[in-house]
Amino acid sequence: MAGLPRKTGGILKTTWMMFDKAYWESRYKERAMGWDIGNISTPIKTYIDQLSDKAQKILVPGAGHGYEAMYLHNSGFLETYVVDIASLPLQHIREECPDFPKDHLLETDFFELEEGGFDLILEQTFFCALHPSQRSDYAKKMFDILKPGGILAGLFFNFPLTSSGPPFGGSLEEYQKLFEKKFRIHTLEPAYNSIPPRQGKELFFIFEK
Repeated sequence: MAGLPRKTGGILKTTWMMFDKAYWESRYKERAMGWDIGNISTPIKTYIDQLSDKAQKILVPGAGHGYEAMYLHNSGFLETYVVDIASLPLQHIREECPDFPKDHLLETDFFELEEGGFDLILEQTFFCALHPSQRSDYAKKMFDILKPGGILAGLFFNFPLTSSGPPFGGSLEEYQKLFEKKFRIHTLEPAYNSIPPRQGKELFFIFEK
């Protein structure tokens, strides 16, 4: 039956259709978001704080509770966009940040996103929420919607990839192999300023198209 997991080579091969709109609406409704830390991630905040071009077009894929997107907007990055397959997280941003442009909150499947030309895409717990079978598609889509010279930056989880997820883990070696085909890897290393519960479990990265 579609959507049922099966074991192959020791890793759970669950069809990505299991993680559809209904699945994520349910996760948000039940507040079953174990990776939500209740605030903007310290490594992401530190990275944003050193950005100087407030006019750049930025995408945050996977809204979560919008901490990164709202921080960007409130810091003057008014060309910030958010995409999420579920409606509840986008509604949360509208309620918490009423002046966030409504047409910058994109309710659609990331892989069907038509908006493009981004200068910067910030990754924070979106990649880990996708089924591992979608990772090559993720890299391709990111490449396609970035401007030439555009940056994909953020955090990947650094723990063994198992059948337990989302969130799904991975390794530095896996990420390098996946992204070096399309991006110039400027940084891919353990985050030095992770919050205590995530120390040693996050990799900070900066990739350039």
